[in-house]
Amino acid sequence: MSLREFGWHEALFLLLAARWAVLLAVVAFAGGGLIGLLIAALRVGPSVPLRRAAAAYVAFMQSTPILIQLFAVYYGSAFVGLRPDPWPAAALTFCLNAGAFFGEIFRGAIEAVPSGQWEAARALGLRHAATLRLVVLPQAARLSLPPTVGFMVQIVKATSVASLIGLTELSRTATMINTVTFQPVLVFGTVAAIYFALCWPLSLLGRHLEGRLGLGRERRVAL
Repeated sequence: MSLREFGWHEALFLLLAARWAVLLAVVAFAGGGLIGLLIAALRVGPSVPLRRAAAAYVAFMQSTPILIQLFAVYYGSAFVGLRPDPWPAAALTFCLNAGAFFGEIFRGAIEAVPSGQWEAARALGLRHAATLRLVVLPQAARLSLPPTVGFMVQIVKATSVASLIGLTELSRTATMINTVTFQPVLVFGTVAAIYFALCWPLSLLGRHLEGRLGLGRERRVAL
């Protein structure tokens, strides 16, 4: 027997909870993007120790589940004298995790820039950092747009794991509502529809950018 029926108030509560999933995804995108740029710069840089350190960071973050990383940051904060708090722990974990994946996306885009661009910049007397900033990154940014948008979809969907440390985002709110309505099909069906409404436009944008950039490359080849 349910304590109350699932209605418009519960649906609105879920919609409001979705803002935390969106906010967490935006923070992960911004923080992870900055970390990813640093990782990519180190991965293509001239220093061998830094290249290896960046590669080890990427390998570790990509080879361990984000849930374990989340638990490590959340419960590990107590060992450095901090009080565990779900929101900063989730934001830090998602930034660190996304940084590793963005780093690989950006590195791939940088290495896709023709080597002639690097050689021409060196012939003009530009150093490595200046070549990267002025010549390579503007071209690599264009190439990295489709996979970056595609990875954003993965970030939005992964925000649901933050509920396991007590962050009251969309999934945790759905679980709370389900405990009083006992209507899992309606509750989690609504949650699925909200995630779909968030992720589908991003998927379409990624496909559009991929098709547009691919068409641009074909036109350049034809010319």
